[in-house]
Amino acid sequence: MIVLVINAGSSSLKYQLLDTATGQVHAKGNCERIGIDGSFVGHEENGSGKRRLEVALPDHKTAIKYVFDILSEAGFDTDKIEGIGHRVVQGGWYFPESKVVTEKTLGWVREVAPLAPLHNYAEADVIEICREMFPSIGNVIVADTSFHYNIPEKAWRYALPRDVVDRLHIRKYGAHGTSHRYIWKKTAEFLDGDVHKLVSCHLGSGASLSAIEDGRDKETTMGLTPLDGLIMGTRCGTIDPATVAYLMREGGYSIDEVDTMMNKQSGLLALSGLSSDSRDIEEAAEGGDANCQLALEMFYYRTSQLIAEMAQSMHGFDTMVFTAGIGENSSTMRLGVAKELEWLGVRIDEEANKVRSGEPRVISTEDSAVKVLVVPTNEELMIALDVEELLSK
Repeated sequence: MIVLVINAGSSSLKYQLLDTATGQVHAKGNCERIGIDGSFVGHEENGSGKRRLEVALPDHKTAIKYVFDILSEAGFDTDKIEGIGHRVVQGGWYFPESKVVTEKTLGWVREVAPLAPLHNYAEADVIEICREMFPSIGNVIVADTSFHYNIPEKAWRYALPRDVVDRLHIRKYGAHGTSHRYIWKKTAEFLDGDVHKLVSCHLGSGASLSAIEDGRDKETTMGLTPLDGLIMGTRCGTIDPATVAYLMREGGYSIDEVDTMMNKQSGLLALSGLSSDSRDIEEAAEGGDANCQLALEMFYYRTSQLIAEMAQSMHGFDTMVFTAGIGENSSTMRLGVAKELEWLGVRIDEEANKVRSGEPRVISTEDSAVKVLVVPTNEELMIALDVEELLSK
């Protein structure tokens, strides 16, 4: 099936046209600065170099129309697109699995939007636009939270008053679920089923872990929002929740200022004082920058702590996978995290760890108590496969 996968943000829209039968990506790109001066589209076809196209994108409707226009101009018959898959950040209590778009399911995306206001409203608008512009093409919602929805209650429930929790739907929702689900699927295929208790490490600018036992999610690190858990590029990760009240009461910060501080001004950026990009931090650390060295040490420490927490939720683990921007590309980060876990018998083959490849690969030693892999994630393919499954019915 030929599927167009769309990932919409408040001022951006990423897209990928792919074939579910072969996994071939015919075209992909990103529309940036939608509704802002200086908007542009980065587009590439069949693995060719990316072109930057300066184009006015006053709204998402214009961006979607432009995507279809550029695909047509490139020779792709857009009439042959058989489905559109939409990545939705927050599925709330309505999406324990992916669903075909109807008036009801689209309404649900808007209803749960207060849990992810910067994303869900834009995503709902884009879904509506696609239905209006291309009424003959089926649309599917794939929520990032779905994979985590059925974790045990002891893992998702917060120790807050029940009436408050129930009224405001407060619980651990997690994120990156589509990526973690793909990692399980791909790892099981690669290891011919010889995996039972897997810790999936999605390490990028946004980062989370997932404990997956025989394909079922048992625990994850992100919580009500993607702020919880690991130290990330600009997010602080888990801290004492009373810090929010303290900053407001003693620091004089507004709730919006605290929210911005914790989501956009913290994490590796704050620790390093240099950058949110791990490549910049690694380079500066090698050059002797003490702040950057501390940032890396804290990242290794916190990540390894939570890997152990994920393992505890399954009462052990036999496999660990690194994925996403940092996990796939930084041998330094992988080695640093693995060394923190040596007490658990994790052993990395340092030469294998240095190899760069777009394919799944084992980087642990023969005597490692836990098999360690690098598996490139492919959320777009996972979304497209859901589209194929649901629309085929």
